[in-house]
Amino acid sequence: MNRAADIGIYSILFSLILVLISLVFSYWQKLGLEKDILISMARAVVQLIIVGYILNYIFGLKNVFFTTFLLLFMILNASYNAAKRGGKIRNIFIISFLSITLGTLVTLIILIFSGIIKYEPYQIIPIGGMIISNSMISLGLSFKQIKLNFKDKRDEIETKLALGATIYQSCSNIVKDSIKVGMIPTIDSAKTLGVVALPGMMTGLILAGTSPVSAVKYQIIVTFMMLSATSITSFTAGYLSYKKFFNDRKQLINK
Repeated sequence: MNRAADIGIYSILFSLILVLISLVFSYWQKLGLEKDILISMARAVVQLIIVGYILNYIFGLKNVFFTTFLLLFMILNASYNAAKRGGKIRNIFIISFLSITLGTLVTLIILIFSGIIKYEPYQIIPIGGMIISNSMISLGLSFKQIKLNFKDKRDEIETKLALGATIYQSCSNIVKDSIKVGMIPTIDSAKTLGVVALPGMMTGLILAGTSPVSAVKYQIIVTFMMLSATSITSFTAGYLSYKKFFNDRKQLINK
């Protein structure tokens, strides 16, 4: 297959018609989103251009230490954002960091040792970014669910504790539910791959000139790695965070 031609500036400018359609709908229906649409699109363009030049430079370095530093930076940033979902859970940032790091490391190590990718910037940064981003979203959902369940099932937990149950026995269903909620979006997405929509990575590869069969192989690997990362991240977070809802006397803390 022929490689996709480089997109020219005039083509990009012409594609602004797509943004104009959103603006027209917003104005027509009096949604009041015109300003947000313009700001978000402007930011997206500027940010992507900057990132494009930065990645172009980084990919040329091929420095193991710098690549590792970038991965760590992405994990720290993702942990900070995921921790916001955890609210007042004690040591929430550390829990987020450990969970995302473990999910990312295990997944990348398997991909590297299987020979699918190499530890080079042009492969590790994009793949690592996909894993970390998915893990962050999964973690946010898990934190939100575990907080909600501890709030709604407070009386049930206290009753179990009064009857002699351990901390984990009193809230095991809550922990499992938070893990499940973190994994469900990835599982549901996998069920509809190729049926409801073609995934972004697969579509991008096809547009770049890769054969559909080869693109499918890459997408299968991406699906496997997303499931691995979200399951490890959700599991780790669930079992690290539930104790933070209790004090040293095994009493529920008011949140």
